[in-house]
Amino acid sequence: MRVTIASVGHARTGLFRELHEYYVRRLRWPVVLREIEARQGLRGTAQRTDEGRKLLATFPRHTRLVALAETGRSLSSREFAEWIGQVRDEGTGDLAFAIGGADGLDPAVIDRADLVLSLGKMTWPHLLARGLLAEQLYRAQQILAGHPYHRD
Repeated sequence: MRVTIASVGHARTGLFRELHEYYVRRLRWPVVLREIEARQGLRGTAQRTDEGRKLLATFPRHTRLVALAETGRSLSSREFAEWIGQVRDEGTGDLAFAIGGADGLDPAVIDRADLVLSLGKMTWPHLLARGLLAEQLYRAQQILAGHPYHRD
């Protein structure tokens, strides 16, 4: 299974990039990060619409999509791993995660998603959300493998 993380904004260097890359290097699934450049001069709905169009263009139609949004479902790490296991066992070749910018995700991305996922009730910077997501993907991999990394 191939994983794409499509995210608004760029983390060229620094802690956010290092955190993301630390966990991605530990994954057996190949992970591609697609960074979406926010268009200058747009605000609010127009900004979200432009970002949403760009996010949706980053992966093929057959991709299973997870949209990260504060209004999404809150899953435990084990529930998240079980969902990924089901997706993997169904023979899904491509799994993508969409992370919006400062104004969140466009409704078109949420409507297209197979799962709308919340990382909790707190608001996280979208660059930090990449690292949190990468760690949870690694944790899911370890749970599915029966490795003791995760403790209930």
